[in-house]
Amino acid sequence: MIRHIVFFTAKPANLDAVVEGLNLLGQIPHALHFEVTRNAKVDQFGNDVDVVVYAEFADEAALAAYKAHPIYAEATRRVRPLRELRFAADVPAHEASVVLRRSA
Repeated sequence: MIRHIVFFTAKPANLDAVVEGLNLLGQIPHALHFEVTRNAKVDQFGNDVDVVVYAEFADEAALAAYKAHPIYAEATRRVRPLRELRFAADVPAHEASVVLRRSA
């Protein structure tokens, strides 16, 4: 499984439109799980991120199909001019060897 996590920043005036555009991605059928969430901004060290996209895909092929879908292109067309920064990570989830680790 691949966890696809994308962080966005945007000016306050653009946040609603960014969230609306990103929510289009939820219509793409390749994700096992998909959500768009505004950052609660309760971290004591940094709250620069405004919006988070979190999705799970069965494998890299499903993620590639998601990114190749026409709705992905439309969401990008709408959101790119409104956002400031975008950071993405695609993290393999090793379900059989999940270990709980706590950090300070």
